[in-house]
Amino acid sequence: MQNLPKKIRSKKLSTRVNLTAMVSVSFLLIIFFMVTIELAKPKVVDLSLPDNEWTCEFRGVCGGENRVVTILLGENNKLVSYTGLFQVPIVPPKETAYGKNGIRKELFAGNKTMLEYSAAIGKPGRGIVVIIKPSEKSSFKNLVDILDEMAIANIQSYAIVNDFTPEESKLLALK
Repeated sequence: MQNLPKKIRSKKLSTRVNLTAMVSVSFLLIIFFMVTIELAKPKVVDLSLPDNEWTCEFRGVCGGENRVVTILLGENNKLVSYTGLFQVPIVPPKETAYGKNGIRKELFAGNKTMLEYSAAIGKPGRGIVVIIKPSEKSSFKNLVDILDEMAIANIQSYAIVNDFTPEESKLLALK
């Protein structure tokens, strides 16, 4: 029996697998899917639309123009504001200044009056709507200043519009 070949046994290799790469890839996939899910969620933006109801109770004006204050920004820190429509303004156009005793005072007073009126007719929380119209000659500082005034006066609805009527352009040139 000695002449018989001996049975050769194979070496037992370790059965451990290095999982470092697989763990890294799985974490990358988890992060990727978390980010893509967050980006896929729809984002909602509040949209403030004018009133659909026509009332003629406040200052003899019909519609929502009693809530609209238009601010025209001109060159050399010029600021002209009026309330209502340009053709039939509730408050006629006048030149005002930036700051506490200028446009801020007017915005506070107009917003307070409109909030009281809207609460009286059963629609609380409807303040004024401000339309900001910067001219091509106005500076970026003027636009930032008026946006600061909106935040300070707590004006909830305002828009920056780059559309001047010829009458508004003449008004800025005159005053």
